Amino acid sequence: MPHSRDLKLIVIDRDGTLNHDPEDYLRSPDDWLPLPGALEAVARLNEAGWRVVVATTQSGLGRGLFDIATLNDIHTRMHKTLAQAGGRVEAVFFCPHAPEDECDCRKPAPGLLLQISQRLGVPVAQMVAVGDSVRDAQAARAAGCEAHLVLTGQSLAHRDGTPVPGLPAGVTVHHDLAAFAEAIVARAAAAAPEKGFPS
Repeated sequence: MPHSRDLKLIVIDRDGTLNHDPEDYLRSPDDWLPLPGALEAVARLNEAGWRVVVATTQSGLGRGLFDIATLNDIHTRMHKTLAQAGGRVEAVFFCPHAPEDECDCRKPAPGLLLQISQRLGVPVAQMVAVGDSVRDAQAARAAGCEAHLVLTGQSLAHRDGTPVPGLPAGVTVHHDLAAFAEAIVARAAAAAPEKGFPS
């Protein structure tokens, strides 16, 4: 049975959470621009012992707006930029379908998160998911993950304190990914035993 440390897994949405949310779609590696503090947030989570993966809806593939080679090039840039900041994303899981495909992996459906759970052997109840949209939070709750929302990307307008319409109950809200990482690391530190090995 793996130690609980081995099961520490955070699932991060891509567009609007880790990088700037494009008006249309990211169509080339040059379009991938990290949000302020986001790369450092991933690095901090890694340093605290968390495995980090990305879960992203990429319907541009299903719509024929870009191909899988372009998507791979974008993620290569993402990995390299993260590495320069001392961070690491273990894997990228994506839904390639258009809305009309009615798949089970396009958020707010939970299929992508369930795939991650199965592939990595981490129970959904021990996964922490964070994103910038209500659909991200809905998918996390439907899958049974701990759900968090960051007020960037699609939720940026709610930094003024206005409620986010449709947000499921029990979702924790943060200013941005850096604030999310701070809260997660601080919570783990507070829960760690005062004596013995660090968690």
